[in-house]
Amino acid sequence: MVSDRKNLRFKTENFRELGLLLFIILLSVLIQFRNPTFLTFSNIETLLINASILSILAVGMMMVLIVRGIDLSIGSTIAFSGMISAMTVASYPHIHPLISILQGTLVGSGVGFLIGLLVAKFKVLPIIATLGMMNVVRGFTFLVSKGRWISAYQMSIPFKEIATGRILGMNTLVVIAVVIYSAFYYFINHTRTGRQIYAVGSNPDAAEVSGIPKIRIIWMVYILMGALAGLAGVLWVSRFASAQGDTAVGYEMNVIAACVLGGISISGGSGKVSGLILGAVLFGILNNALPLINVSPFWQQGIQGVVILSAVLINVMVKRTNERQALRRRII
Repeated sequence: MVSDRKNLRFKTENFRELGLLLFIILLSVLIQFRNPTFLTFSNIETLLINASILSILAVGMMMVLIVRGIDLSIGSTIAFSGMISAMTVASYPHIHPLISILQGTLVGSGVGFLIGLLVAKFKVLPIIATLGMMNVVRGFTFLVSKGRWISAYQMSIPFKEIATGRILGMNTLVVIAVVIYSAFYYFINHTRTGRQIYAVGSNPDAAEVSGIPKIRIIWMVYILMGALAGLAGVLWVSRFASAQGDTAVGYEMNVIAACVLGGISISGGSGKVSGLILGAVLFGILNNALPLINVSPFWQQGIQGVVILSAVLINVMVKRTNERQALRRRII
């Protein structure tokens, strides 16, 4: 019976992903008719570069959503880690870029550690814990920077090339995103810890009874989310060559939206990496294509909102269909 339920969920998830892929193809064709520059190599590369940071963050948010959590602090973590890295580079111009990446990742991990402590250990609601940390971390960003910006001329060329350089002809941002997705795909699908993440999200109480360390898993997920947000902060500052206290304000909503578009359940326990990739690509297309076809900025957010709400409704309907079919099979 359990295997029947898993097979049913697998089939519906594949059907949903196929539908999302077809929608992306249809949308791309329609946009191409309106603006022939959309499917050119240069624009596709720009689209992928713009979607890379979002995609990296979506990996962490997927794990957080799977364990029935949420993280509203990642925009602040991006700003804080980016500011710390930029200030270090401004003071020590000859520092190696890998050290900057490590520094930002560690700063983000520290923020994730504190959030995980509040959520996993002290049982604070994720939305409350991350909302509080969002303001605390944003405040620290303004405090350490004293409200000043770090501009491009204060950053070393190697630091700026973290996000603008090329590896095997591909932009480094895209390469980093591909590497992270490949590692995450293996981790979430082929390791014991990855399976435990799904188990905790599907049924936290049953997972704990069966010997899965629920507290440790949830704590680890928030640390990983923080680490990816810290990495994204360094990449963000490197790409835009500017570190500001208000960097990435509200960006967490874009990340959550990309996850929802990719079919990640906001009630936890389900979601696939392939769906996440499609969700991030679709969100990237919307951000890239709407200005190309001269859609008013006032309409752009509205259109994105309609697409996101549609994705949520589809997810709810698919989940209800799964539950009904599973109930019928149980009765039969």
